[in-house]
Amino acid sequence: MKLVSYSWKGRSGYGIVKEDAIIDLASRVDDAPTLKALLATDGLDPITTVAEYASPDVRLSDVSFEPVITDPGKIICVGLNYHDHVAETGRSVTAHPTLFTRYPESQIGHGEPLVKPRESDKFDYEGELAVIIGKAGRRIAEADALSHVAGYSCYNDGSIRDWQGHTSQFFPGKNFVATGGFGPWMVTADEIPDPAALTLTTRLNGTVMQQATTDLLITPIPALISYISTVLPLEPGDVIVTGTPGGVGFKRQPPVYMKDGDVVEVEISGVGTLRNPVVAEA
Repeated sequence: MKLVSYSWKGRSGYGIVKEDAIIDLASRVDDAPTLKALLATDGLDPITTVAEYASPDVRLSDVSFEPVITDPGKIICVGLNYHDHVAETGRSVTAHPTLFTRYPESQIGHGEPLVKPRESDKFDYEGELAVIIGKAGRRIAEADALSHVAGYSCYNDGSIRDWQGHTSQFFPGKNFVATGGFGPWMVTADEIPDPAALTLTTRLNGTVMQQATTDLLITPIPALISYISTVLPLEPGDVIVTGTPGGVGFKRQPPVYMKDGDVVEVEISGVGTLRNPVVAEA
């Protein structure tokens, strides 16, 4: 099933996408006001009956989409995880994953505007597959890793390239407010038994800028989960953003950056399409 976080008439909620509408869950599941809270209880089992028998409450066209997980405990991003992206940056493949963090304030949902900050004209796209954790664990074995996944979503790890290059740490360029897109929804893991069999495509104003299959990840999803959970426990609602393929804007000749009025889309087969307009900060 598809699970979405949204706001409608001044109220935030989450629910099940059913065709072109949403079955609200926030009002139906006790002690679970957010999707993260639902994952932290009994997971998705209690809502299967709701999905089958309940009637939709609101149309998708009437809501504002929020980031799939509105209150993540951790957003762990992976850099340099496709060979063609490593090559275009002039770097070398490392023995271990390159990790950095994003914070919730840097994210927006599907359809909401990505904001190019006034401090930079070097706002770049990075289409990625996001993994949402559903079951807690520490030192998770690779063989068990996918059983800890609740589902998958699309992510645009929007990057302010000049600020990213201020130091060797990626933090400044990856955390400007409203620069990362996350959505439109989470597709539950039962619908994607093999996350290495997906195709990722990023389009800017309708032109394909990135395209790759997820079997090309240098560090696959089970290994990422195992590695990260060795450092600290993974909890329900945590998000792992798995890396972007080649074709990023700042390595093109001439460079291509997102600007006011642009529209960027990240499409992943079996998941959906994350679409965001771009606006310049006033």
